[in-house]
Amino acid sequence: MTRFLGAVVATALVLSARCGVLADGPDAKAVIEKAIQALGGEAKLAALESKAVEMKSAGKLSFGGNDGDFKTKVTTMGLNHFRQEFEGDFGGNQVKGVTVVDGDKGWRKFGDSTGKLEDEQLANQKRAVYLSIVPATILPLKGKDFKVESAKEETVDNKPAIALKIVGPDKKDFELYFDKESGLPVKLTATVVGFQGEEIKQESTYNKYKEFDGVKRATKVENKHDGQKFIDMEITDVKVLDKADPKAFAEPAE
Repeated sequence: MTRFLGAVVATALVLSARCGVLADGPDAKAVIEKAIQALGGEAKLAALESKAVEMKSAGKLSFGGNDGDFKTKVTTMGLNHFRQEFEGDFGGNQVKGVTVVDGDKGWRKFGDSTGKLEDEQLANQKRAVYLSIVPATILPLKGKDFKVESAKEETVDNKPAIALKIVGPDKKDFELYFDKESGLPVKLTATVVGFQGEEIKQESTYNKYKEFDGVKRATKVENKHDGQKFIDMEITDVKVLDKADPKAFAEPAE
């Protein structure tokens, strides 16, 4: 049971040629550029791509009719290097683990047991990683691995927003919403795969932006799965590291 809960938590806590666009509404390129400026500007965001970013957070996860407290530390470098350490109490079960993605390799550890992420497991984890990082940096949307298919006006929390439909490097789509006035990302919707292989409609919302090292980040993130509350998380600290620990993206030690 503890291992199953750990896998659920691990899955949960993650989540064109220079931006090819087929926009049937607002100018998608303009929306992306405005978001980049709102977050701190292209120069500051680009400088982070070669550095490691460490983020600590805490919150509640709702699963199986119970709420559990958790805390987590995530270290990322670009879209292909990711490490998440988490621990929490879920229904009286103490859960602790590590998830790592190092390019085309990945691992997940619970307690003293480490398993390699392969095939669909690795692909699903890599999707969860880019879905969590893209709203915080936006710059990947200007690269060849992402394609913006359309842009339309929507409403988020009773405020005007622009929704971009985007296809990721795995050829799967998602929608990212930007506040029309500020340009900041406010919501993401995507179909993701749950621990048991089931498809889930995930909705993430981003609020309470604060500045860290010249870059704005949402410090309150809420996730819903199929319309039900799943995660309510507060980001407590963000640090930019010139270099990551050499072991950060290696297979977790036994």
